[in-house]
Amino acid sequence: MTWSIVARDPSSGQLGIAISSRVIAVGALCPMFRDGVGALSSQSYTSPVAGERLLDALATGSEGDAAIRHALSGDEGHMWRQLHGVTAAGRPFAHTGESCIAWCGHWTGEAVSIAGNMLAGPQVLDATVAAWKDGGSLPFAGRLLAALEAGQAAGGDKRGRQSAALIVRGGEIHAAVDLRVDEHPDPVAELRRIFDLFWTERRPYMATLPTRANPSGIYDPDEREAFIAAWKAREGTQ
Repeated sequence: MTWSIVARDPSSGQLGIAISSRVIAVGALCPMFRDGVGALSSQSYTSPVAGERLLDALATGSEGDAAIRHALSGDEGHMWRQLHGVTAAGRPFAHTGESCIAWCGHWTGEAVSIAGNMLAGPQVLDATVAAWKDGGSLPFAGRLLAALEAGQAAGGDKRGRQSAALIVRGGEIHAAVDLRVDEHPDPVAELRRIFDLFWTERRPYMATLPTRANPSGIYDPDEREAFIAAWKAREGTQ
């Protein structure tokens, strides 16, 4: 029903998820984050309960298969679930139940997990993995999105296209990126369009927000405008 990539950025420690599916509003249900603990996607007959229990297990020191067993204990539908993600330290974990609808599978690498079910074929996973590996020069959020785009180009969800999301969090109350396309005939392409606008127009403003280290942020209107103008000039987006 869905494929997604969950990863940790080694330079910032941020965690991110890019996801797409042939269901409405996939970004509102499958991705789950917990600051200082990890990030995951609960997909294929999604169980937010299993996702919460997995994050609970990670928070108390369990990892990998032990955390997954805790998440699925007592769940009579466990064979239909697909759970995968990374810890706050970047250790990946993944589970694809034996009853997940074909094509289904997962792959884990250094600080990254990629998984999907009801896909057009294994080439979707392979293309997502290859794009992630080739995208090391990209900003973290852009690398996640490029990997998702590669999976879509390889066929994506075999039923079609409907929604997509890109979320990056880490260290602050607000997300660094939280973009969702809830219902669209080409959601990954629409996500790219919105992301490119966000990257040039909204990201400079977000750098002025209060943070835990600087609870005032940049609040003076003139100072804020000058900061944003300098940011855009530096990146050539004015």
